Amino acid sequence: MSSKAELRALTAARGIAAWWVVLYHIRGSFAGLSGTAEAVLAKGYLAVDFFFLLSGFVLALRHGEGLRTGGRAAFMPFLRRRVARIWPLHAAMLGFALLLVLLLRASGRTTQDFPIAALPAHLLLVQAWGFADPLSWNDPAWSISCEMAAYLLFPLWALAIDWRRRPFLAPLATLVALLALLHAAFALRGAADLGQDIAHLGWVRCLLEFAAGTLLYALWERQPRATLLPLLLAVTLPAIGWVAGLPETAVAPAAMAALLLVLATGAGRPGNPLERPALRRLGTVSYATYLSHFLLWFAFKLALVRTEEIGWPLAALYLLLVLAASTALHRWVERPAQRWINALGFRPGRSRLPARRSPRG
Repeated sequence: MSSKAELRALTAARGIAAWWVVLYHIRGSFAGLSGTAEAVLAKGYLAVDFFFLLSGFVLALRHGEGLRTGGRAAFMPFLRRRVARIWPLHAAMLGFALLLVLLLRASGRTTQDFPIAALPAHLLLVQAWGFADPLSWNDPAWSISCEMAAYLLFPLWALAIDWRRRPFLAPLATLVALLALLHAAFALRGAADLGQDIAHLGWVRCLLEFAAGTLLYALWERQPRATLLPLLLAVTLPAIGWVAGLPETAVAPAAMAALLLVLATGAGRPGNPLERPALRRLGTVSYATYLSHFLLWFAFKLALVRTEEIGWPLAALYLLLVLAASTALHRWVERPAQRWINALGFRPGRSRLPARRSPRG
């Protein structure tokens, strides 16, 4: 199976996960939502755990070998690509938040959602590193701040050990140990759900799941065409344990990890719904969806919503607004900024250093 086919399916999965987060944040405003639907949407924060695992998997796939063979020289190009991927849109959304602050002040209203003192930490994407309240300005960006820390550490992780060349049980045992450590960290803080205590546990959640994602890639690469039945069982067992009352922090990450392996293994196979172009397009703009929807909801409520619950016509209008904004931001902010930042730096064969003299010169 080619990596291209694999990434197409995982891109679609990322899009579905992003919309789960959107619905999670607005679920309390839906009128007439059934209990089952409410229960499903209330767990939308688990999509972030899927993102962390997926990020480690994809970066190991795309950049692991390059970092190992390129060594320190490959670090800055890698980091530049990651900054180009996440920072420009983040900065644009902070600009939108500042516009909201100005509009609120002009209308004589105040809010605690946009503390000016915390803005520098948010702009530098270090708000979740203990420098500021991570759940202010643009709340979903806390996870992007944690991802930035993971990007900085990933080259060290990739250089330290090549898990693909270790016996099969080595990455599997390390994966289990990482997920057990994650559960222990939450238990020590008295947090029963993965969405709790983000200020203290968000970076732990990200780094451990990101590292787990790289190990999932090492396992997947050994048998990318493995049978799906054992993997589906691996998803089902943690889910059953969860329903039976086992702690979410113990079983949900394991279920998400197994699901990621199922999706990667099933990619490119005939009849896979994640290969459909419409779903892949949702995944392509998913970062813009994830990063824009929270502030768009804030602005939407200011402009149009006067009650706690909204009807389905207004809900549909908001969701269409998010979809349109995601497409526009991806096309006119993300892609141009990525091209510009990725073009910075030295080009191969164009060094500005003087040519080395010949020993006989």
